[in-house]
Amino acid sequence: MTSSQSDPTWPRNISVVTLFAEDLEATKSFYEEVFGLPVTFEDEDSAVFGFGNILVNLLKIPAAGELIEPARVASPAAGARLQLTLPVDDVDAMCKQLTARGVTLLNGPVDRPWGVRTASFQDPAGHIWEIAR
Repeated sequence: MTSSQSDPTWPRNISVVTLFAEDLEATKSFYEEVFGLPVTFEDEDSAVFGFGNILVNLLKIPAAGELIEPARVASPAAGARLQLTLPVDDVDAMCKQLTARGVTLLNGPVDRPWGVRTASFQDPAGHIWEIAR
């Protein structure tokens, strides 16, 4: 396998992250209420939110299967497979805002050995979000 750094045609950024959701309405409401984001696109199978230059596409499970076959969509009970990190100025203050919005923290705030203060929580579809400073 050759390095993508030597290939000028290889993409340099991620434009969309697609997250699969069993309950699209609950997950969409979570993103609207907790992150305070407007929906930028919506149809019967998906809701899209903008996080800076990256779009987060929430996609219903039946539509997800078609998108990734022959791979299978795992259930949230299978365990976490990724974590998405949002930079914040004050982790402790953001934790207070999150709990005021009904979010239960998985952990934190905690100072990590690599010098970053973090806290984590889950959306209704089981995706792990971290805030970090």
